[in-house]
Amino acid sequence: MRRQQQSGFTYLMVLFAVAFMGVALAAAGETWQSVRQREREVELLFVGNAFRQAIGGYYEGTPGPAKRFPRSLEELLKDPRYLATRRYLRKIYVDPVTGKSEWGLVKGPDGGIIGVHSLSAAAPIKRENFPAGLEAFAAAKQYADWKFVYAPGSGAVASGARAGTSGPFTTPSPVAPSPGTPTPAFGAPGAMTPSGPLAPLSPPQTP
Repeated sequence: MRRQQQSGFTYLMVLFAVAFMGVALAAAGETWQSVRQREREVELLFVGNAFRQAIGGYYEGTPGPAKRFPRSLEELLKDPRYLATRRYLRKIYVDPVTGKSEWGLVKGPDGGIIGVHSLSAAAPIKRENFPAGLEAFAAAKQYADWKFVYAPGSGAVASGARAGTSGPFTTPSPVAPSPGTPTPAFGAPGAMTPSGPLAPLSPPQTP
């Protein structure tokens, strides 16, 4: 009888230990997922800002008095309005959140592209300390609401030059993470470079 009681007690202890380990592993997994999502958010801000400045460079670099926006993102890689190669963007960056190179486009009244946004319906973690001009992102319900739009006269265009090109090349300033945000895996502030595709975030589940 005593041996049976001891066996039962040992069995309960094992069950408690397994349950505790399961909870600990679940918490660790959730924490890691949160860290990865914050990294993607920092990269999305960097890439989105690069698009915004490239669009601004295209607009401000319009030959003649009648300025216009690009009709496609590919025009940011090689401006068709000039005979010599004129670039505003290195490449069509991948959306760090969806892992795809497809972006939502914000169109102006004339059909030109004035901005881009992610196509992800996932809810952002970041809710404060956004860069100047992007403060409205604090109220976003999904990443698709983070619209990187160039407004003429906003001063969002950075001047610069890229070797091998005859025109301007925008060099967006890195977006510094908020206090307490872990350093992103793709690089440290001041030397961030958009990385390749990442595993997409799942949109919020609806009951």
